[in-house]
Amino acid sequence: MTAKRGAAVVTGAADGIGAATAIRLAERYRLLVVNYRSSRAAAERVAERIRAHGGAALPVAADVSEEAGVGALFTAVDEAGEPLELLVNNAGDTGGFARVDELRAEQLDSTFRSCLRSTALCTREAVTRMTASRGGCVINISSTAARTTGAGEWVHYAAVKAAVNTFTRGAATELADRGIRVNAVAPGLVRSPLHERNGDRERPDRLGSTVPVGRVGEPAEIADAVAFLASEEASYITGHILEVSGGR
Repeated sequence: MTAKRGAAVVTGAADGIGAATAIRLAERYRLLVVNYRSSRAAAERVAERIRAHGGAALPVAADVSEEAGVGALFTAVDEAGEPLELLVNNAGDTGGFARVDELRAEQLDSTFRSCLRSTALCTREAVTRMTASRGGCVINISSTAARTTGAGEWVHYAAVKAAVNTFTRGAATELADRGIRVNAVAPGLVRSPLHERNGDRERPDRLGSTVPVGRVGEPAEIADAVAFLASEEASYITGHILEVSGGR
């Protein structure tokens, strides 16, 4: 059996893809830092599932779109005592549905801050710590909307996720000589609380027939892709955007 590594941080890990990813990665890391912004009870449930299977979990409340929140998160990582080996930038929201002629400034700002700003700030802090211990891995959660444009629903969200992809590729190039790999997983249509938060809980089931494989994806399938990119089997992969979309 492969020995467990140090610490992994998953932002926005209270539910959906983030929760599934934290639970999946707990099999490989000695400590899973479960970040959340406000859903304490949900984050504690994720931590309890990890502990129930013999893992160690540390829930940390922090708004990672803010400097203070990012500082609090990584201070907690430092105090936990395990070397940081993996960061999964999952936190983010769509800002809600809006056509281009309906888009409000606050929607765009919210999406930018929660998706791109949080990714950049957390990566900055993680890289400093990974460099000290020689190497590590950063995985950003993007979206196939970056390719399909999100027209008619959320072009603003698609544009921000396209920026996440560019950040991923650029960071991978900058950090390769430090032994740090940077990749992204781009989910397609996946069953997650995101849809309910946007006021369209039935969206996955309604659009499932448009997916070539004939069904909606599950958060655990995205978590499996993250686990692969974090593994030694992916040691020659960096700067890659891995779409997990059922062909859509």
